[in-house]
Amino acid sequence: MLLCRRLGRTALVCLASAVAAPSLFAQLASAVSATPEVRKLEFKGIENVERAALEKSISTTATRCRSFLLSPICRFSRFRGFEERHYLDHRELRRDVLRIRVFYFKHGFREAQVDTAVTRLTDKTVAVRFDIVEGPPTVVTEVTVNHDSTLIKPKKVRELTRVVVGEPLDLFQLDSTRVLFQNELWEQGYADALVDTSSVVDAVSRTARVNVRLVPSHVTTIGQIVITGAQKVASRVVLNSLSFRPGDLYRRSSIIQSQRNLYESSLFKLAVLDVPQSFDSAKTVNVLLREAPLHEARLSGGFNTVDYIQTEARYTAYNLLGGARRLELSGTVGNLFASAMNGRGIFRRIQADTTITGDAKAFLQPTWQTSATLVQPAFLQRPRNSLSFGAFAQRRAVPAVVIDRGYGGNVTFTRQLGIRATGSATYRFEVTRVEAGGPYFCVNFGVCDTTSITALRAHQRLSPINLQAQSDRTDQPLSPTRGYRARADLEHASQATVSDYAFNRASADGTLYSRFGPRGAVLASHLRFGFVRPLAGTTDGVLHPRKRFYAGGSQSVRGFGENQLGPRILTLPHGYLIHAQDANGNPCDAFSDAIRFCDPNSAADSVANKAGVFGQVDDDKFIPRPLGGTSLIEGSVEYRFPLPFLSNLGGAVFVDGAAVGERVFDPLGGGLNSLASLVSGRGAITPGFGIRYYSPVGPIRVDVGINTGTTEDLAVVTEVIRNGKREIVPLDIPRRYSATGSDRGVFRNALNRMVLHLSIGQPY
Repeated sequence: MLLCRRLGRTALVCLASAVAAPSLFAQLASAVSATPEVRKLEFKGIENVERAALEKSISTTATRCRSFLLSPICRFSRFRGFEERHYLDHRELRRDVLRIRVFYFKHGFREAQVDTAVTRLTDKTVAVRFDIVEGPPTVVTEVTVNHDSTLIKPKKVRELTRVVVGEPLDLFQLDSTRVLFQNELWEQGYADALVDTSSVVDAVSRTARVNVRLVPSHVTTIGQIVITGAQKVASRVVLNSLSFRPGDLYRRSSIIQSQRNLYESSLFKLAVLDVPQSFDSAKTVNVLLREAPLHEARLSGGFNTVDYIQTEARYTAYNLLGGARRLELSGTVGNLFASAMNGRGIFRRIQADTTITGDAKAFLQPTWQTSATLVQPAFLQRPRNSLSFGAFAQRRAVPAVVIDRGYGGNVTFTRQLGIRATGSATYRFEVTRVEAGGPYFCVNFGVCDTTSITALRAHQRLSPINLQAQSDRTDQPLSPTRGYRARADLEHASQATVSDYAFNRASADGTLYSRFGPRGAVLASHLRFGFVRPLAGTTDGVLHPRKRFYAGGSQSVRGFGENQLGPRILTLPHGYLIHAQDANGNPCDAFSDAIRFCDPNSAADSVANKAGVFGQVDDDKFIPRPLGGTSLIEGSVEYRFPLPFLSNLGGAVFVDGAAVGERVFDPLGGGLNSLASLVSGRGAITPGFGIRYYSPVGPIRVDVGINTGTTEDLAVVTEVIRNGKREIVPLDIPRRYSATGSDRGVFRNALNRMVLHLSIGQPY
């Protein structure tokens, strides 16, 4: 009987389901049709607010491509893997009307009206439009800040007040004003200060009077410090990382800097400084920690067509012998199996050569670099101090060009001067030996005589002492919109620092960011200045290439290639002079000392054409080599602005300029003549434009600089082989050279003047 009842109930359920199934399917189909895909989203009537911010304040969103890089594909394909699809929710659409009105209300437009229109594009897609009537704004007519003038100066009050007379009453800016004054008082030790903001609105005249009242209350100090979560790391290590002690003023900057110190130690994957809410003058600081692994090792490998097989190993100990000491060891080995793989498959063939090193297989031997660095934070029990020691050795090679051997060490003392502001002193001792042919020294050192080249091939010491100070007051690390960055370096090397290269070098670099124009637009200004003065030493006033100044490239004057603005020399293969002429029109003797009389402007191809004529070669056969200068002044102005196509896409226009001097600049005794030496030399001003894609790893930048330069006379160096050795020969006649190809047609000339740069990160 029980079984029959159960079977009867089951049959009744099945029968009811069968009867109800058509209506359920109809409801589902109706629900699907009621939530079509939003293919297009429009806003009409926006004039005084930023569209991107308005879009983020509502729920309705249109289907969009998952990435800017996929945009060309999304135009022709609606594959789900490429698109991020969004559907219409009528309930949220009604709420969006209210959200937009609230958004406008907070921006000072209290009478804004919003209407919607939904247009069906297909059976499954629609277009949504918001019609907005902003209405007149409520304008601020008066801003009063009641404060103690002994705590905050009038200039600082004006800087912190974001609400502006004559502008709409923006509640966002009013709240920012409150937070800024709160932080300023907290920085002075008044963490419990009260900041009251109020506004009196006249609805009839649409005006508002804003009042800000500051009540400092009592001075707050650091009371007890409680550390939680430190197990393998000693408590004293944590305390040394904190920039405050019990009894110190409780400041906002101290909390921020202490948290930064804890994270930068790499000892903790979580570091939170929590201060319980209380109105007591002594604050208890709870340091909540979660430790990270104290050891890290990494091994990697790879290959390329020039350096063959390469391996790299790194090891880091983050708490060596306690005290948060960090030891970093690294080693790289390349050119592995070079002899067996030389010239096979995709690998480049390196010809056996004894003219440079005396060893035919020297460039096929392994290359390597090793380094060890030990960092002691909180040096002398001061959290603002750190001391580091380093040692390094290397054997690097550029095939058939140079083998650079070196070893040495360095010691650096760093002092934290403030939030994102440091000062450091570094002494670096390095012994270098460069094995290369004469052209390398002539091009990179500016030394072409045999005696000097022989001296430079020996072991030389490059041991400067460097003083550096830098400060970062920008609002964002990757793409700043406000603030500045500044850096200054002073460097000295002489016999007193055990250096064969003797010089004094100074440089400064600064960038200023400000918001200008529409929301999201930034005006960035950059200035770089530097000079180096060679002193008497073992190298007879010769400067190492690393200590010269260069301009041109993606981070400098973008109308030029990398380091191509400034003093240069041209190199020309010997073969192009065999069929050239001398200054008198006679055939050139390219196989004797008379080669220096050859005219490089008549350089000809080594292979005759069908008519038996050796045609003259173009400027592209001459390779410009930068020599660097002894002084530099460089400036750039760039305007960055958002583009309407995508929220993470921006544009830029810029003007870059620099002058690389070739004469000695003496800032103390040279006067105006020395200043003229600074700005003289090779210089140029180049405009340009670019595109910025703001990715999670930083801006991906495409810049096009326009080279406005003309032709110039440059010295030419070639080489001949005598007694089995390469010797360099400077030519007496310069080459009339143009990197932009001014001797070609107008269209090709215009294209040649455009220099393309692809990079990640802003130029400055």
